[in-house]
Amino acid sequence: MAHWAEIDKNYIVQRVLVGSNNEPDEGYATIAAIFGGTWIQTSYNAATNGFRKHYAGIGYTYDPGLDAFYPPQPYPSWTLDEDCNWQPPTPHPINGNFYIWNEETLEWIQE
Repeated sequence: MAHWAEIDKNYIVQRVLVGSNNEPDEGYATIAAIFGGTWIQTSYNAATNGFRKHYAGIGYTYDPGLDAFYPPQPYPSWTLDEDCNWQPPTPHPINGNFYIWNEETLEWIQE
């Protein structure tokens, strides 16, 4: 089975459904015929096989130039990297402690 994400005019994912993938366009034709709208195929294996970078979720964005889905931006200061992952301006410390992001100070605060 194939998974399909419906996107709106701003390329924001509205819903994700399961459809046929017997033929390359069969699933799209079936879902589009039933529900209307614009649908882009997504995959649970996106991270491992590079197919559109991420599995689409409601609120995700589809970038047609990158042919990729990416999640909503968690904080205004974070930027999207080449793998469509949001990166903070300061890397997360890797020392076994728990941290939360402070957008006002742009730093990680140990919990």
